[in-house]
Amino acid sequence: MKSIDVQPVTLVGQTMRLEPLDTKHSVGLAKHADPNIFKFFGGIVIKESTPKALEEYIEARLKLANTVSFAMVKNDTNEAVGHSSYMSIRPSDRVLEIGATWIGKQYQGTRVNPEVKLLMIQHAFEVLGCVRVELKTDERNLQSQNAMLKLGLVREGVLRKHSINGDGFIRNTVYFSVIEEEWPGFKQRLLDRLATL
Repeated sequence: MKSIDVQPVTLVGQTMRLEPLDTKHSVGLAKHADPNIFKFFGGIVIKESTPKALEEYIEARLKLANTVSFAMVKNDTNEAVGHSSYMSIRPSDRVLEIGATWIGKQYQGTRVNPEVKLLMIQHAFEVLGCVRVELKTDERNLQSQNAMLKLGLVREGVLRKHSINGDGFIRNTVYFSVIEEEWPGFKQRLLDRLATL
């Protein structure tokens, strides 16, 4: 039976690229890692916007199992402006999650998120051979939920008291996904949206 093999790779788009996360990204990411971004995050969070704090964050992310992490880098300036990961990778099920995503505030609501998601989801389906890509967020994080709906992801439901955030809050988690049969239409809608940004 076929399974997926997720390895670090560089994915290049029109204005953004995803590079395997490395401590070399710490200085650039520190400029964009406002601790308020991580209010609804579980797991590893950033508590201060310093290169040292980002180095520690990156080193911690690189130690995670079933995770491949990326820096979001602008092609024109080579500036790292955010982070995202393939995580909860289930090779034999051909399923992975895109998560731990954060983007510097000045780039939120721009083409950064849709372009990065296109690169990651396209790689998942067209190269890795995934049958499902999932995303999730804290139920209180309406900004994240709206962004996922705007991308065209399907809201599947809420898992109650699903996990504990970095601040100790026991959260309900909202799941979203796109499956392989939906990918062609999803891709076209995302390309059409990017053409207007």
